[in-house]
Amino acid sequence: MRAPGFWHRPPGLAATLLSPLGTLYATGTARRLAGGPREKVGVPIICVGNINAGGTGKTPTVIALAEIFRNRGITAHVVSRGYGGRITEPTRVDEQGHSAADVGDEPLLLAAFLPTWVAEDRAEGARAAVGAGAEAIILDDGFQNPALHHDLSIVVVDAWRGFGNGKVIPAGPLREPVSVGMGRADLLLSIGNAAAQSRFDSRWSTQVNAPRLRGELTPLPTGLPLAGMPVLAFAGIGHPEKFFATLRDLGADLLATHALADHQPLSGALMTRLIRDADMRGAQVVTTEKDAVRLKPEHRARVMTVPVRLQLNEKGPLDAALDRVFSMNG
Repeated sequence: MRAPGFWHRPPGLAATLLSPLGTLYATGTARRLAGGPREKVGVPIICVGNINAGGTGKTPTVIALAEIFRNRGITAHVVSRGYGGRITEPTRVDEQGHSAADVGDEPLLLAAFLPTWVAEDRAEGARAAVGAGAEAIILDDGFQNPALHHDLSIVVVDAWRGFGNGKVIPAGPLREPVSVGMGRADLLLSIGNAAAQSRFDSRWSTQVNAPRLRGELTPLPTGLPLAGMPVLAFAGIGHPEKFFATLRDLGADLLATHALADHQPLSGALMTRLIRDADMRGAQVVTTEKDAVRLKPEHRARVMTVPVRLQLNEKGPLDAALDRVFSMNG
């Protein structure tokens, strides 16, 4: 389901009328988080989450953390709910043997970078990862899940969109109020270019007390020059327009764009239509790395993937936080 447009505009009539339901939603989240003691599994748990519904850049953040842990000589595993996948029991993702329908698209992508587990019960998944040799757990999208103790909580936000209209679902995009969520966060990572970071600062900096990280998603070389290339692009991520803007920045000639719902299945009928449309226009079909893992084998050769990676502008606060976590757990 695509987010309503009013979520990212100043509060109007719709947001005002829905605010009482937002209060109920926030109360339910707070009650769930106020449950019993959270489980510790014997290794540090770093939670990468958000307070917004939808995509904010968590997957690139987990990939960046994977490299940081690798450079520190720490064996980290990811534990994810596996949104959109049919497997619920703790299962290590096999990027060759599993499909996105089995484990979800994000875990399938992450498994290419570090050992990744899906589990409906996050605590069971974490215990399985530790049993398989994990020296640290990266908990993907677990900020509102009360099962596990977090040694470090990183909240990720899209710098341009920020926290939307500041309202809680369904009045706005938030899972909980900014003041409440940021009160539990150890770090805030805002992702976007300089203009987006400035926009976030002007709107939200006074409401954020957690130490701040700033980063930007930068595309990796594709092997083919995109400059001047006729392109038909599709994306089923939280904010497809960001991907289309990246292609324009790379010089691609965007003849058509298709913004799909986040995690939308790429059916044979849909892909046949997109490929036929591209052929008629003399265009190359292009998509994101996360969407590409949902492609059926017969379509992969026809679709170019443009991966992006998170570049942190200043790693000092993150390095200091990780040093503190591992010294306390050493």
